[in-house]
Amino acid sequence: MASHNETTSATILPFAEPVKAVRDTRPLRLITCGSVDDGKSTLIGRLLWDTKAVKEDQAATLRRDSGKQNDLGLPDFALLLDGLQAEREQGITIDVAYRYFSTEKRAFIVADTPGHEQYTRNMATGASTADLAILLIDARVGILEQTRRHATIAALMGIKQFVLAINKIDLTNYDKAGFELIAHDFREFALSLGVKQITAIPMSALKGENVVLSGHAAMPWYDGPTLVETLELATVRSSQTVGFRMPVQRVSRPGESFRGYQGTIAGGSVKPGDSVVILPSGTVANVKQIVTFDLVRNAAVAGDAVTLVLDRQVDISRGDVISSIDGQPHAGIAFDAQLVALQPGGIEPNKRYWLKSGSRRQRVTVEPVSQLDLKNGKWQDHSTALAMNAIGKVHLAFDETAIFDPYELNRATGSFILIDPDTNNTVAGGMIVSKRSDVSTLGSNERVILSLPADLAEKLLSSELFANRRDDIDVRRTNATTANRIINDLS
Repeated sequence: MASHNETTSATILPFAEPVKAVRDTRPLRLITCGSVDDGKSTLIGRLLWDTKAVKEDQAATLRRDSGKQNDLGLPDFALLLDGLQAEREQGITIDVAYRYFSTEKRAFIVADTPGHEQYTRNMATGASTADLAILLIDARVGILEQTRRHATIAALMGIKQFVLAINKIDLTNYDKAGFELIAHDFREFALSLGVKQITAIPMSALKGENVVLSGHAAMPWYDGPTLVETLELATVRSSQTVGFRMPVQRVSRPGESFRGYQGTIAGGSVKPGDSVVILPSGTVANVKQIVTFDLVRNAAVAGDAVTLVLDRQVDISRGDVISSIDGQPHAGIAFDAQLVALQPGGIEPNKRYWLKSGSRRQRVTVEPVSQLDLKNGKWQDHSTALAMNAIGKVHLAFDETAIFDPYELNRATGSFILIDPDTNNTVAGGMIVSKRSDVSTLGSNERVILSLPADLAEKLLSSELFANRRDDIDVRRTNATTANRIINDLS
């Protein structure tokens, strides 16, 4: 009897039941891109529909507004994304639309980006935070110039996982040879961008074939994963590829007894007792305390907004970077970069712009070196102005020490925007490639940097002597004590 009871009880233990799949708690951020009318909004709408992310009232509105959009009597899924009136009137995407959906295995944040060339800057915005890019191609048309442009921007933004969604395959009578030819040609192009992780999927976004549900009935020749299966297995980009980084956004002094340095951690982790270096000054200190708005922390990681208290008085300003001593970011006055021109005026060679990266804003001169020819995917020598939507390699020359990581190692400390000082418009977005060791080619336009007491600086700048040379001179306003120290050091 005893053995019988033991056997009976063993059969009803909870762990005897099938184990459910472990859910990935990290959401995957993805972007859809490609040329206009390739079906990006329809694809995301279908994803939302088939993953039950559309509420009942939204579904009713969709059916009401769709009308007779197709011969299959299906809803116009693109309307779930085209929120602006201008988008609905023109049937195109203008702004970046973010949507959320989930499966049993993980959650997703998807950005639907514009296909039209004039809205390329909006596409670049969506790509800047994505872990994976879904690049749509119309199976009837193949790879276009805008396809190459979007793929290049996504690669420049550090995206290494691509899903090649060859859409509207049903309109080619499910042509296997056509699918394989497009996939082959794109892989050849992607290799030139350094992208090796590519999953090509034939699909019909409208019919939902190989999106969430399998399209095997229509495409028995395809035995690969569906789009959702591919997304569930994708990896989230790590922010731990470099040491600790925290650009300082604000110095907190609520009272005489407290001095803290506030910012969002851009890489790595930190805990009390860690030794850090403040850049560009190079001063070394130890972390005494990590404070948030409601508690004291034992540690902090990338993405946390914190206040660091150090064990000694240190001269730190907004824009400085607090870094781990081992594996520091690059500091210098010359860097190589790649950028995308975002405004009609383009990027003028040797013009001085404001460069903004994190909380740091500096003067920089841009020297174009080459430009990507999107017709053949090759870099061409180019030293003249970069027109709107051009993708170029440039040299950056700074007036003062700049601090960066290569973009492929850290997005936050390796990216920047350029601002036209005449219009205050953002004219380019860029990524740091490396520090330049040879600065001899940066031009002969030397600038003068003066450190003067504030009252003397104002008198100097208002004098006729400097009226026509204001752009060639930077004045650092100091107090009298600092000015005397500088004079003594020079003597």
